[in-house]
Amino acid sequence: MMPGRPGGLLEVSVVSKCVNIGLFVVCLGAAASRAFAQTPEQRVQTILGSAPFRDARTFLEADHDRFVKELITLTEIPAPPFKEQKRAAAYLEMLRAARLTDVEMDAEGNVMGVRKGSGAAPMLAVLAHLDTVFPEGTDVTVKRNGTRVLAPGAGDDTGALALMLTVIRAMDAAKIVTPGDILFVGNVGEEGEGDLRGAKYLLQKGKYKDRIKSFISIDGGTQDGIVTGGLGSHRYKVTFTGPGGHSYGAFGLVSPAFAMGNAMTKFSKLQVPATPRTTFNVGVVGGGTSVNSIPTQMYMLVDMRSESPDELKKIDEAFQRVVREAVDEENRARSTGEGKIVADVKLIGDRPSGTTPSSAYLVQAAVAVSRSFGFNPSFEIGSTDA
Repeated sequence: MMPGRPGGLLEVSVVSKCVNIGLFVVCLGAAASRAFAQTPEQRVQTILGSAPFRDARTFLEADHDRFVKELITLTEIPAPPFKEQKRAAAYLEMLRAARLTDVEMDAEGNVMGVRKGSGAAPMLAVLAHLDTVFPEGTDVTVKRNGTRVLAPGAGDDTGALALMLTVIRAMDAAKIVTPGDILFVGNVGEEGEGDLRGAKYLLQKGKYKDRIKSFISIDGGTQDGIVTGGLGSHRYKVTFTGPGGHSYGAFGLVSPAFAMGNAMTKFSKLQVPATPRTTFNVGVVGGGTSVNSIPTQMYMLVDMRSESPDELKKIDEAFQRVVREAVDEENRARSTGEGKIVADVKLIGDRPSGTTPSSAYLVQAAVAVSRSFGFNPSFEIGSTDA
């Protein structure tokens, strides 16, 4: 589900509409594991016409200024990858103020709290990530332009953090009782090399891992998009090492730079399918000490993605092969008298691919909700906590 535009722009007038959708989906999602006699469309209309939901919508209108204030407060707390601690601490107190129970920070740095249900359905987890893609030192001061809030990270994903708080308050004000408990989470590690560490910990090691049966990630993007497919990715840091030496005096020795350059050239020529969409990239390169030295070490950061687990495996295997070939070719092309070139291929990111069927109750509920508020929902594949 998408509360705003990506990165640094949030249209708060549009978000007001999406807050209603957030409330709707949370109410439905908390019961998505139950077998209803009603279809999702019928269930939406039932909730839409109910007095508690009307009361919640009325509350949301009155709570709008507080929502914007919390959005600005959170946006102006920097949260670059792996340094979400200050924002997490602030959000922990906001969850406490929202009167959730069992409010805590787990060992990975996620902050969370539970809104109790009637106990008639399993737990739903609703997540928004604390981290932003912007590096440490980025100016995150918020600027206002009419109904627009502009700052790095305002849309991805700080708007969703503020959205969850106002939804919790609206549900309480309207005395909405959900069949299942709802675990609201501000999680770490969604962006970049965070590798979904917060969501992975929550579902694999966290105290609620065996209770969570439904999962919604609220993340930045287009208002009409419902992400039902996970975009798998593998990321590597490849470090090439060799003996090094003076560029003139040791000329002729093997070079990590030439080995890496050859590997990049071979990698660039690999063929991948357009469908299922598969991509690859070298995003960062580094190493060496001076212009007149054969480097002892060079490195590159590599990203590979695919909608298909099989295609991701194929491009990964091809990448590993070209690295080995480049190392072997460099060791044959120049002298190894002082030592050989060696490549260390280290996995630094592993995001699985997968799909929630369009027939799933939770997906159909999200579609029905979106349409009821005038959007034209479409299914998307993306790299999110979901």
